[in-house]
Amino acid sequence: MKKLLALILALCLTFALASSAFAEEKEEPVELIVFAAASMTETLNQIADLYKEVAPNVTLVYNFDSSGTLKTQIQEGADCDVFISAAPKQMNQLDISKDETANPDRLDFVLEGTRVNLLENKVALAVPEGNPKNINSYDELVAGLKDGSVMLAMGNSDVPVGQYTQKILAYYELNEEDLAKAGVITYGSNVKEVTTQVSEATVDCGIIYGTDAFSAGLTVVDTATAEMCGQVIYPAAVLNITKNEEAAKAFLTYLQGEEASAVFEAVGFSPLA
Repeated sequence: MKKLLALILALCLTFALASSAFAEEKEEPVELIVFAAASMTETLNQIADLYKEVAPNVTLVYNFDSSGTLKTQIQEGADCDVFISAAPKQMNQLDISKDETANPDRLDFVLEGTRVNLLENKVALAVPEGNPKNINSYDELVAGLKDGSVMLAMGNSDVPVGQYTQKILAYYELNEEDLAKAGVITYGSNVKEVTTQVSEATVDCGIIYGTDAFSAGLTVVDTATAEMCGQVIYPAAVLNITKNEEAAKAFLTYLQGEEASAVFEAVGFSPLA
C-alpha cells in the first residue's frame, strides 16, 4: 500500500511539473497593429480569421486608410508594427535606405531586411450598375471628359489611386485642373470613397483598383496598362518602432504564404513576394 501511495504521489508530482512547464511555454498574448491601404480591407479581415488558427495568441488590430494618411500617422508617432502601402512612394518616404529624392525628410521607420513587394493590383475603370452612360473604355472616358458628358470620380492627389489616375490623365494629355473647373471630376480621400460614389451612381464612372471593384460588385470596363500609369505595387514592411518584432515578422511571412495568397488572388491581387 505504501509503495502504491508513493507511486501515485510521484505521478501527481510529475503531472504537476509537466502542467507547469506547459503553462510557461504557452505564448503570451500579442496585439499586432497593422496599418494597411484601404483597398485591402476585405482581404485582410478575411486573413485575420485564418490567422487565428495559425497564431491564436496574436490579435490583429487594423487601421485602414489611404497610404498617404497612414504614412503621416506613422511619421507623427502612431503605434504601428506592420505597414502595407498601395504604392512604393509612401513606403519610400519612411525608408532611410532610399535617396533624398524618394525620402526627402530622411525618415527612418522601415526595419532593415523586412521590406517586400507583397502584391500587384490593377487600376480599373468601373461603372455603376447598368452602365447608364455606356462607357466601355478609357478612350471613351477621355472623349466624354473632353465634351463634358461624363462625370468621373477619382482619388485625391495625396493618395495612390489618385496619383495613378493623374498619370492616366497625363498619358491622354488631359489637364486635370481644367477638368475640375469644368465640373466633370469629383474626388475621394481614399479608394473606398471613390468606390462608393460609383456604387451609388452619383458619378458615371470611377477609377479605382480592380480588387475594390470586385469587392463592391462593380463592373470593370477597362484596365490601365503599365504604360498608362506604371505597375501598381503594394510594398509591406515591419517598422522599426514595433514592440513585437518577432510576431510582426511572422505575420508578414504568413502574408507571403499560400493560404494568404489564395485570399488575395480570389479578389484580383497578384502576389509577388
